[in-house]
Amino acid sequence: MRILVSPKALPDLQKLVKNSSDLDVEFLNSDEQTPGVQFDAALISRDVTATSTKQKVIPSTQSFYDLLLNSPDLKWVQIHSAGADRQIYLDLMKRGVTISGSSGVNAPIVMQNAIAGILMLARQFPRMLKAQAERRWDPLINYPLPPDLAGQTAVIVGRGPIGDGIAKVLQVLGVNTISVGFNAALKDQALSELASSKIVHISQLKQVLPQAQWLVLACPLSNETRNLIDQSAIDLLPDGARIINIARGEIICEADLISALQSEKLAGAYLDVFTSEPLDVQSPLWGMDKVIVTPHSAGHSAGNEARVLELFVENLRLFAHGQVLKNQIAA
Repeated sequence: MRILVSPKALPDLQKLVKNSSDLDVEFLNSDEQTPGVQFDAALISRDVTATSTKQKVIPSTQSFYDLLLNSPDLKWVQIHSAGADRQIYLDLMKRGVTISGSSGVNAPIVMQNAIAGILMLARQFPRMLKAQAERRWDPLINYPLPPDLAGQTAVIVGRGPIGDGIAKVLQVLGVNTISVGFNAALKDQALSELASSKIVHISQLKQVLPQAQWLVLACPLSNETRNLIDQSAIDLLPDGARIINIARGEIICEADLISALQSEKLAGAYLDVFTSEPLDVQSPLWGMDKVIVTPHSAGHSAGNEARVLELFVENLRLFAHGQVLKNQIAA
């Protein structure tokens, strides 16, 4: 098998498969190839996408994409992310190329970012960090004191490794959690029964939003979730609720979110993802005192790179034996 990989991932992959007698592979350094080179599979590691976004692709990323698009022998691509909503992945799947994601690999890191965002907003860190930047002593006693986090309720949309991880940590902090899942089997249970187990079906989202001091988005982008949180959903939240989005920007109607923050219907937000990335310099989100903006970095961690490579080698063995891949994404 011929496998296309980046020069950064190449030496580590060679070490991982060096003593694997069951794998007969040839790794191709992507920097040494030209469009038209043939290979069977490819790894899109984090360094390949680098600072590229869905809307803006940097030249080095596009060069790798061009190799993929011009290889008719290509059968499988392993990607470093959990979701496969970049246009290149959609185009390859239309061609019949199998795409496998890395769900769960960065779940602990993304979960930690979501928890950090919740804690920073709950404890008024944006206000205090602004005062620090201005060298101004401004203790919380000068304002209405923030309520205790324990006893509040978080509605968490998404029951994958990230959503479930967030729920477990919040429960330790004394936060009541209501997890919103997409499994059709949840529809068969009455809401009253589900309330005790804190799990509801996505069709019942609007019934639980009025309980949410915190709305946490940790679900994939799909036709079902695109613009899921619009003005009508925000209106159902209690006044002063906060939103955490470490999923995909398109899940929120950004204009409605901005309006709700400006009117103080919402008391704050932690946003790692946006409808268009990079976030436009003119966006009012940058300057809002109660909004934490991070540049789609919640899943970045040095340890993730090694975990993606290990998953890739595991899938490589499955691919070599014609078996179903882990985290294979449906076209």
